[in-house]
Amino acid sequence: MDVPSSQQPQGMTLSAFNARIERVIAGEAILQNQWVIAETSDMRLNRSGHCYLELIEKDKQGATIARINAAIWGSKYSRIYYDFLNATGQVLATGMKVLVNVTATFHGQYGLKVVINDINPEYTLGDMARQRQEIINRLTAEGVIDLNKQLPWPQVPQRIAIVSAEGAAGYGDFMNQLTGNPYGLQFYTCLFHAVMQGNQTVPTVLAALDRINSHIDLFDCVVIIRGGGATSELNSFDNYDLAASVAQFPIPVIVGIGHERDVTVLDYVASMRVKTPTAAAEWLIQCGTTALAHLGTLQDTIVTTVRDIVGQAREQLAHYTSLIPATASSIIDTNRVRLDNHARNIPFAASSLIASQRTSLERAIERINDAVARTMQREQQRLQSLGDKAELLSPENTLRRGYSLVRVGDKCVTTVEQVQPGDAITIQFADGTADATVN
Repeated sequence: MDVPSSQQPQGMTLSAFNARIERVIAGEAILQNQWVIAETSDMRLNRSGHCYLELIEKDKQGATIARINAAIWGSKYSRIYYDFLNATGQVLATGMKVLVNVTATFHGQYGLKVVINDINPEYTLGDMARQRQEIINRLTAEGVIDLNKQLPWPQVPQRIAIVSAEGAAGYGDFMNQLTGNPYGLQFYTCLFHAVMQGNQTVPTVLAALDRINSHIDLFDCVVIIRGGGATSELNSFDNYDLAASVAQFPIPVIVGIGHERDVTVLDYVASMRVKTPTAAAEWLIQCGTTALAHLGTLQDTIVTTVRDIVGQAREQLAHYTSLIPATASSIIDTNRVRLDNHARNIPFAASSLIASQRTSLERAIERINDAVARTMQREQQRLQSLGDKAELLSPENTLRRGYSLVRVGDKCVTTVEQVQPGDAITIQFADGTADATVN
């Protein structure tokens, strides 16, 4: 049921209400010139010289538990900046833990923020920067910080494993830039979904890298990308386990996280660091266009070289073709002269050869005759020697030297077993014979 207009509460305008908040905050002494410990995040300087940033607080697990917008007006920024630089040797930047003197302000149009009146220079690098440096120092001491940088890149990396959040603007920008390249280059991509901000960033990115590693032969490189946002949202990428995994990953890794001003530990360990996801796609496209340009140069070189070789071959062929008639005539004339010379030399050569062979034949005949004569002389001498030996060994000469022959009948006896007692034997001497009986 409608409430009668006389019973409706009387409201005030929003600007009037905001004015009350502004007066309350301005009148509270506890909100004026208070020293607060916080970390700087997402610092940016505008053209007017004012510095805008966030002050954040994180718990022990690294999760942001408090955040407020802050400003350093240009009238104080230069003094605060140089006092901090001279005292600490560090440039005032995002990721530093600082002790700041702040005053709370509320503007009806721009809302609540704190104005930084001063910074205590005794606070130097904050937890974010210190943690990052500690991780870098640890990776350096372990000797792994440059391992991924040392991996060789394929000449044309086309098989891309992407670690990003599905549906994220950064992933969309990367894919649009990559697939819509004007050169017609083809890339084969596979998304491995991960949460790219908050507490789930580290475990999901590590899980994505593990899945890629299990199919490592299918990819040329890994691209870890995330679009822009507050610098404080990038804290998860300053993690030792994640940085160590990227540093020791077996294929090159490209990191495109945040804006150009944002730097995380992954930027120190990855093989290639680019400022945005779009820049990662542009770098991959540039690799392809460089290869295409190289192929074009090789093609032009090959065509030019082939043309030169064909031209030289044609010139040589024409030259040789023109020489064929003269060369053939010269060869024929030369061989005709040689043939005539041989024909003229045949009778003389034949006569000379016959005379030479006749002389050789006569010498051979003389050698044969000499050899036959010498052979006959040797054989005659050997025959005479054999005759002398036969004469010397004849039975008559043997008997004359005092030997005798014993016969039993007509047979000569040479051993005692050939005679028996009572056998009649005949003994022949040189000068006659004698008969005897064996006892």
